[in-house]
Amino acid sequence: MCSVLHAEELTDTDIESPSPFKSEVEFGYQAHSGNSDSESMNARLSGEYIKNRYRLTGEWKYYLLYKDGEEDKRQSTYDLQGDYKLGPKSYAYSSFNGYDSKYSSYYTDYTVSMGLGYQLTNTKHLLVEGELGPGYRYQEPNLDEIGDDDIVFPETVQEAIIRGNLAMVWKPIESLSIGGKITVVAGESNTRTDTEISVINAITEDIALKLVHNRQHHNKVPSGLSNTDSVFSVNLLFLF
Repeated sequence: MCSVLHAEELTDTDIESPSPFKSEVEFGYQAHSGNSDSESMNARLSGEYIKNRYRLTGEWKYYLLYKDGEEDKRQSTYDLQGDYKLGPKSYAYSSFNGYDSKYSSYYTDYTVSMGLGYQLTNTKHLLVEGELGPGYRYQEPNLDEIGDDDIVFPETVQEAIIRGNLAMVWKPIESLSIGGKITVVAGESNTRTDTEISVINAITEDIALKLVHNRQHHNKVPSGLSNTDSVFSVNLLFLF
């Protein structure tokens, strides 16, 4: 009996609960096509915390663009979201998305939204979830930097919006992850649709190669410009 109890005690002691916190660091190179052709460097830092009914996610992206050997653009992008699980598949969310830039079309571009989310499936190999809710958008145009290839109108935007988001992550095998996301922000001034497709291939347990294709579409653009811009990036991803 004593030996059995001792074995049980060791088993309980040896069990380690998974950490509620995960983080990623990413570095990469981008090639742009569409309304501009250029080369750039990018960095990304993200974190996720899951505890009981709560899920908190945050992401910061830094982007530096060079044209003809000179700095042409530098911007930071922020994504923050908090989720509270309401049931087995449903949850309430609140999100903030924004960026600050010195050289681009807008000095600031902020979007806040609150609403409901629903997980269509959440298994070891496949996650599919959608979100929908109202929000608010604020954009301050950079009148000093507007050029012929900038998708921007000269008015400051302060308006109500509707935000929708659909995300999917598929892991067919342990070392391969395929993700897709589409986000629509619709307001009176414009409707913007962002799509992202990513492929992550693990090199080791802590390092992976990540390929990402981003596509951005505006339903209203200044005359002579394309409605769509795309970005392809090759990144080295570090997992913690």
